[in-house]
Amino acid sequence: MNVKKLRLALVGKDVSKSTSGKIHVFILARLGVDCEYTRYSVSMQDFDSTMRTLMGDFDGFNVTIPYKRDVMGYLSEVTGDALDFGAVNTVVTASGKGYNTDGAGFMLMLREANIEVKNKKILVLGGGGSGRSTAAILKKAGADVYMYQRRREKLLETCAEIGVTPADGAEIGGFDILVNCTGVGMHDSEGRSPVTAQAFEGASVAIDLIYTPEKSEFLRLAEAQGLQILNGAAMLFYQAYYADCLYLDITPNDKQATAFYRQFIQK
Repeated sequence: MNVKKLRLALVGKDVSKSTSGKIHVFILARLGVDCEYTRYSVSMQDFDSTMRTLMGDFDGFNVTIPYKRDVMGYLSEVTGDALDFGAVNTVVTASGKGYNTDGAGFMLMLREANIEVKNKKILVLGGGGSGRSTAAILKKAGADVYMYQRRREKLLETCAEIGVTPADGAEIGGFDILVNCTGVGMHDSEGRSPVTAQAFEGASVAIDLIYTPEKSEFLRLAEAQGLQILNGAAMLFYQAYYADCLYLDITPNDKQATAFYRQFIQK
């Protein structure tokens, strides 16, 4: 590995509060590489021109809500979990390849939190890129996965594509674990939850991919019902670690990833 410095970026609808840059700079420094990291908050109408800039001027970039599927049209190849999930969160520009490290990051977060998902009945809220990735990796891990989103036609289409069960509603209860992948609870919707307390009936764990605020309204409601709660901060770090390994073309090491995360949160 002879890389000395990487020029990386993040693209999404609103990444103004994202801490991704700090995370990538931290990880790469420990891997012996400098990093310049730029955030691009763009509207759909500006997405095409931004993509041309990113593909031409950067070594790689990360993709977040709502462009994890839109980015695929600009790539020469979609591979690994990105192909299975139908969503890309990491692009290596030299090869034009798109990857997805969300699933691996999510599962490492669960392992570190001692949350078992095999044979558990799990409700995934939201069918966008994050919801697809989460549902697909949970199914792969042996969970009984249900998905809910308000647009029924889109829900049925997404569930058919990734092989999970469409839920009849978000408030029906009876799930072991609920995972919020909607984005409701951050930015302009901070203080709101995609479900009421009723949704947590029978559950033992609630996970929110949101990490700002640290405790979303979704998690606050779940905690009040006595559930174990977990936000997406560790997942954000781990998916970044896996992405950085892709940029550097090195093999990831989970022990190294968790050690780096412990150092990061102690800063």
